[in-house]
Amino acid sequence: MRLIRHLSDLPYDQLTDGSVVTIGSYDGLHPGHRKLLDQVTNEAADRGVPSVVMSFEPTPKEFFSAAAPPARLMRFREKFDALAEYGIDIFYCPRFSAAMRGITADAFIRRVLVHGLNARHIVIGDDFRFARKREGTMAELNRAGRALEFTVERVGSVMVEGIRVSSTAIRDALAAGDVARATALLGHPYRMSGRVIRGRRVGRSLGYATANVDLRRRQSAVAGIYAVRVHGLPGGPADGVASVGTRPTFDLTKPLLEVHLFDFDRDIYGAYIHVDFIEHLRDEERFESINDLVAQMRIDEENARLALTANIA
Repeated sequence: MRLIRHLSDLPYDQLTDGSVVTIGSYDGLHPGHRKLLDQVTNEAADRGVPSVVMSFEPTPKEFFSAAAPPARLMRFREKFDALAEYGIDIFYCPRFSAAMRGITADAFIRRVLVHGLNARHIVIGDDFRFARKREGTMAELNRAGRALEFTVERVGSVMVEGIRVSSTAIRDALAAGDVARATALLGHPYRMSGRVIRGRRVGRSLGYATANVDLRRRQSAVAGIYAVRVHGLPGGPADGVASVGTRPTFDLTKPLLEVHLFDFDRDIYGAYIHVDFIEHLRDEERFESINDLVAQMRIDEENARLALTANIA
């Protein structure tokens, strides 16, 4: 998959015969997203043209709420890896800027979709809006398509247990600590990925060595203590207990993902791991003493082992 950040860098030789395009944030790559991507890849294969996902970095919601952006389900690398694994040919991800905010629906269609991407078929979700003040609609795309020779396909939402699957619904479930509902909406456990970095080795001094992962996001979708299952290590998945937060007992401020792996004693610094969140155990809290913290950590480990035994991979 080719990552393109600027309109002028699009591979026009690859787009000569057109493309099949979808547009959206694709945060979390939930079943609704996968339904859209299935249509995009199938249609592109039938037409013999590239499949294109267009997104923005930062996202429009982050641009408009710069002081308090919504939590991301995926950081940029995770999204890139997921789209590449899905078989998308081109990931066009320009920067969302003041100029992009002010672009009209007609200009967006002509400059970006037609001239830039040579779109011949556009696949959108049923809540899709675009351009200045979200003025662009399905009707607008259809009108332009008749004049500029492209077709538009709307894909309906996916419902799970009476809930419309969306990134917002998943964020709300995670924020409430309802990991089971988030898992049902995603179709798999919520996952964070990242590289293990060297920390302050506080956990090791307490008898609970941890693998530390930099969140690399301004807001985390999860916070607190969790039973987790970690993938990407030699020997297969490993169970553990994780903390996501600022470790208030130690007066730290930078959010961090810390994972204590059960019955595990190997050096994994530099490893790129995938942490699946299985059950929320409790919220993060400050303890009056280190002894109180260690006592709670023993309880957390016991509860995590029980939760993971009940949730065999």
